[in-house]
Formats: sequence, C-alpha cells, structure tokens
Amino acid sequence: MSILFNDIVFGPIHSRRLGSSLGINLMPKFGKFCTFDCIYCECGWNKDGKSDSHIPTYEEVESAMRTKFEKLAEEGTNIDTITFSGNGEPTVHPDFPRIIDTTIELRNRYFPRAAISVLSNATQIGKESVREALKKVTNPILKIDSALEEYVRIIDNPYSGYSLEKTLGYLKEFDGNFILQTMFLKGEINGRTIDCTSKELTEPWIRMVLDLKPREVMMYTIDRETPASSLEKVTVEEMQSIASELIKNGINVQIRG
Repeated sequence: MSILFNDIVFGPIHSRRLGSSLGINLMPKFGKFCTFDCIYCECGWNKDGKSDSHIPTYEEVESAMRTKFEKLAEEGTNIDTITFSGNGEPTVHPDFPRIIDTTIELRNRYFPRAAISVLSNATQIGKESVREALKKVTNPILKIDSALEEYVRIIDNPYSGYSLEKTLGYLKEFDGNFILQTMFLKGEINGRTIDCTSKELTEPWIRMVLDLKPREVMMYTIDRETPASSLEKVTVEEMQSIASELIKNGINVQIRG
C-alpha cells in the first residue's frame, strides 16, 4: 500500500535519519510526480499516482509554511529539521529556489536552531538555480543508488533524459558539501536478480564515493512496503562491511537498517 502525504506541511514525524522532522511536500497532495520511478518507493509507482496533478503554487506553499510554523512555535514543539520530501521530487517545483529562500527566512524567525534538509534524486542539479538553492540548505541529501548506469535504470527507472555521468559531474560542483544517500536492497525485477551488496555493485560505488568525497554518506535499506513485491532488506552488518573502506578513508557514514 503506497503512502502519500496529503498536506503541503506535515508532521512533525520522527525520521530514523533526521530526528523530529517537519515535512514539506511540494508535489500534489493526492498524487505522485517524480523524475524517478523507484522500485522501492513508499509512494508507489508513478502510473498509480496520477489522481491529483495539482502542484501547489508558491503562494500556497508560503501560506501553509507560515501558518504551521507559527502554530508549532507557539506550542513550543521541537523541530530538528524542516525536510523537503513528500510525493515526488521537490526540486521539480518551478519555484523551488524561491521557496528555499522563504524557508530560510521563516526558519530563522520561528525555529532558528532547525536544519533545512532536502531529499532529492539529483535529477535537476543540472540547473544552476537548483544547484545554488541546494547549496543554501543545511542538508542537501542527494541520491545515487548505483555507480553503474545500467543498475540506476533498473532500480530507479529515471526519466529518459537522465545521465548518471552528467549527474556525477554536477555533484562535483558541490565540493563535497552534500550528503550522499544510497538504498541497498536485494531481489528480482523482471527476471533480473539485483544484489546491492555484491562486489559488482559495491566496488564501483565505493570508488564513486571516494571520488565525490561527500561530507556524509547515508546508507539505508527498505523500511516500508515497496511497489515491487520481490525486494528484500539487506542487513546492517552487510552495510557496515561495505562502509568499512569508506570509513578507513575518513568518510562519515550513517547506516540505517
């Protein structure tokens, strides 16, 4: 069963990676819009999420954030991070850079100690305005699920114009000031066996991480029901084994099982 977020601002909820997280959904309230169609996405397949195609306007987002921030601040609610996630890829929103500037302003007023995090699949970082907006937030959390384009296309089902090589090139423009997020799983898709813990996938991934030198790597596995039913979790121990080479090279790694 897919999970959709039916408000522009939702929560706060407890995030296993970010603590008390106040979510911001820039995509439709009752549908899904994403440049990836990941086999593990808790929001389900893109084709099943077209019941609502309304992307909220800048004005709707600003109003929803201001109202919710003010209410929670008055209640004394603790917020560790304001997190852009929701029902698809937040950086697709045409006013994403302007929304980030407004979020910084509102955060400074209501929750000055809170981080601002963006969970993104990095498909839009070829746009300078999106890159610059992401550089302004506390935690630009950018997804690369495989260092091999063949497997990106199996796991993430990106839109046709996606290029892993170009995306990695744009990631280098962050000079390491970003968090790399990678999903680890096992299973079978369309008769093809996938094992993200295999040397075929982990060795090029480790080389990629050492080349990008992100300030942190988030390694995680399946936590909820997935649209592809044949997928399996990997263990914390398996991820720790993969991470050992990164840790030896000074990379900060966070693992969530």
